[in-house]
Amino acid sequence: MTVRLFSIVVDSHDPATLGHWWADDEVVITTPDERNPGIVFGKSDDAKVGKNRLHLDLAPDDRDAEVERLERLGARRVDIGQTGDETWVVLADPEGNEFCVLRARDGGM
Repeated sequence: MTVRLFSIVVDSHDPATLGHWWADDEVVITTPDERNPGIVFGKSDDAKVGKNRLHLDLAPDDRDAEVERLERLGARRVDIGQTGDETWVVLADPEGNEFCVLRARDGGM
């Protein structure tokens, strides 16, 4: 028997708005071939409390340019206990969900 990760679910107060924020102009976030996990934004009336126990790591070609782009779209830098020596930047989306923007990977992603 085999198993594969199908999707990642993010609870949110306004799934459509948050989904659009993450996907730019799309609500569904997945790869065209659907071989990699997608992200699902599900409705939740619960308030976010504390640090996420699960978060996304994004690996762009240019970390600093991507951080600037995301900040222009409404992301904000957050402190979850970083030392200042990290090669990644911790941001939060408009509902406060933390995610990391990593440095470019050697040899690609």
